[in-house]
Amino acid sequence: MEIHEALQWTDELIFAKTGKHLDSLQRAILEGVWEHKEYKEIAEEYHCSNDHVRKSASELWKLLSDLLGEDVKKKNLRSLIENKIFSYYEDSVHVGNNINVCNDLYKTSKNPKNRSPSTPKTQSEPRHDLSQAPDNLRFYNRTEELATLKQWILTEQSRIITLTGLSGIGKTALARQLVEEIKDNFDRILWRSHRKFPTLNALQSHIIEFIAPTSPIQNQSFINYLNSRNSFVDYLKNHRCLIILDDFQDTLNPGELVGDYGPGYQNYGRFIEEIGRFSHQSCLLLLSWEQPIEIATLEAEDCSCKTLPLAGLGKSASQIFTARKLKDKPLWSRLIELYNGNPLWLNIIATAILDLFDGSVETFLSYPTLYLGNIEPILKQHYQRLSESEQVLIRWLANQDKPVKISQKPHELLSDSDFFKAIQSLKKRNLLYKSATLTLDPVMQQYVRTLSL
Repeated sequence: MEIHEALQWTDELIFAKTGKHLDSLQRAILEGVWEHKEYKEIAEEYHCSNDHVRKSASELWKLLSDLLGEDVKKKNLRSLIENKIFSYYEDSVHVGNNINVCNDLYKTSKNPKNRSPSTPKTQSEPRHDLSQAPDNLRFYNRTEELATLKQWILTEQSRIITLTGLSGIGKTALARQLVEEIKDNFDRILWRSHRKFPTLNALQSHIIEFIAPTSPIQNQSFINYLNSRNSFVDYLKNHRCLIILDDFQDTLNPGELVGDYGPGYQNYGRFIEEIGRFSHQSCLLLLSWEQPIEIATLEAEDCSCKTLPLAGLGKSASQIFTARKLKDKPLWSRLIELYNGNPLWLNIIATAILDLFDGSVETFLSYPTLYLGNIEPILKQHYQRLSESEQVLIRWLANQDKPVKISQKPHELLSDSDFFKAIQSLKKRNLLYKSATLTLDPVMQQYVRTLSL
């Protein structure tokens, strides 16, 4: 059983009794315990103290014990919830593909004050699941980007939007803020990460089950029904859905040019094309380090698909240094330029400046070599995804003192075909500036140079 089912079941159980939904910390505790994490790990991920998590967990176990008539503890939480859910669905009555649900879903609950969680949801009733959407993210000034995304989704009714950018640039924070501002326009909202689903079939079935919704009891014929091409598109037509899929790059093979899908995801390109070309009222929002080839093709065909490459913050990144109380304010713009306005990178470097130079930006910038510090592991993840031809090209570019033109390629570097393919792939990865000349991000340039030392 997947955690989203347990979270939904538990949330509706508690709501039926108390009139209150699970808060974000309670959800984090349930999800962490479900995945066998210690309280300390949950506290670190939620950015709060271990004692606070323990206290909240103790209160939650007591509440669930009262509702379930069982002594709920950390070690037996998962088995108890699974048993209760499965016990309930054993009493369900199946009629064809429709499922008639028994009214007494929670036999152990006492006189619910509100609607029973077993009451079937109507088609028009909003159903939003943001349980896997990161919470408490710092949202910086992205007014222009927000306006653009709203225009594409609400006014132009784009079917697929891809938000791309390097790790730490702020894709997830922007998407999270976007959802908060437009959620009332959708009756179905689902946020999921590709890292949770090993295959396209698993992802597609999960999405359909959420949109429908249906019982989690799944025999093979029911799975086949859910995965049929027409049924998926029909659900997107029948419901106004916003589906956010994070970590798209995890569907692609590392070591290859952008667009080569990994095992279990070989049909993803067709999945994207169907959503882009078929008429429906929903929107798929992909968050990715890299732009899928199919998206670029659909954009060229004007198939209601858009891509927003997310750039650095610019001057607004100064609020990071203000919060960290760095010195030498006139030099902050130089620091933002060197690290491409990437919020995560700037926070990492701000910490290094405080640790090494007592907050002096002037002293930090007096050193001729661009310092990477804890940014290196992040850059390594991006570099290891490159194909052999991309690595050849990026190493050559990193050792150039100034931007170069395509015509300046050494004859022996790569064949013209491999050279052009590598350029296009690096641009899709947001590692190469789009201009008349070939220019690397200064941070990536410094990282690649260190590899040859």
